Amino acid sequence: MPILQPAIRFTLRQLQYFTAVARTGQVSLAAIELHVTQSTMTAAIAELERVLGTLLFERSRSGMALTYEGHLFLQHANAVLEVADEAARHPFRDRSEVTGTLQLAASYTVLGYFLLPFVAKFQKQHPGVRIVPVEQDRAQIEASISAGELELAVALTSNIPDLQRFERLPLARSRRQLWVAANHPLADVAQVALQDVMPFPYILPLVDEGDIAAMRYWEQAGLQPLTLLRTSSMEAVREMVALGLGVTILSDMVFRPWSLEGRRIRTVPLKNAIPAMEVGLIWLKSKKLSPVADAFRKYLEVSVSAQAVE
Repeated sequence: MPILQPAIRFTLRQLQYFTAVARTGQVSLAAIELHVTQSTMTAAIAELERVLGTLLFERSRSGMALTYEGHLFLQHANAVLEVADEAARHPFRDRSEVTGTLQLAASYTVLGYFLLPFVAKFQKQHPGVRIVPVEQDRAQIEASISAGELELAVALTSNIPDLQRFERLPLARSRRQLWVAANHPLADVAQVALQDVMPFPYILPLVDEGDIAAMRYWEQAGLQPLTLLRTSSMEAVREMVALGLGVTILSDMVFRPWSLEGRRIRTVPLKNAIPAMEVGLIWLKSKKLSPVADAFRKYLEVSVSAQAVE
């Protein structure tokens, strides 16, 4: 008779604590967010690591960074929490009441790093709906919505100069931090100022007007990076940072702790008041949405408020 291995057991509360620390990068911030003590959260994370038999976080003076194993486990933890949340909120809902096709505009960053999981979950709940993502830049999104060619778009609303033309549902607000290689001189600093970043080659991503946003807050601080390395590839950004060829400041939404080649990347909080990257659902003001578009809008409103995206 085969020997039965003991089941690995953890609680939903432990998963909530784990995902909160992963999202904020700080036990103190996660504890405030979930209204528990730091000691309670620290003990829960330690017990989860003991049960799983691996470290989920690397501890440093600048905070908590996911290990490779922690990054993998985060995907499972989020999936479990989403299923539990759905079961609690809508255990007996009829999911077949809405049918149709919706073309949904989104920019490169929003599509690749934020939107698609929501689209997949919505379609799973509504088998009669087909959502077709349409990748567009900011100017195209504004033009398509204004002309009535598309009903909805999920956009970087922090990049839109005139939001008054649109109805808006805020979805996410993602802080910007400094990205450095694991062995970089600033990697273990608790907090850095832009003045500290100036001497190092600065990588300027051209995706989704990232270069415009970056130079705006550098100029507001009255500073200028000494060297600029420009690229339109996010993978190139990660690899350059991981190799120590330069540093960059980007939002947590697009952060991954590993480059394509598996090299470690660290984040460091900034002292300067750097504006967060904001994502929102937009549609034409005073326009009545179709049943499919309105159902997706309501779904995002409930899902994002429950998930509390950082």
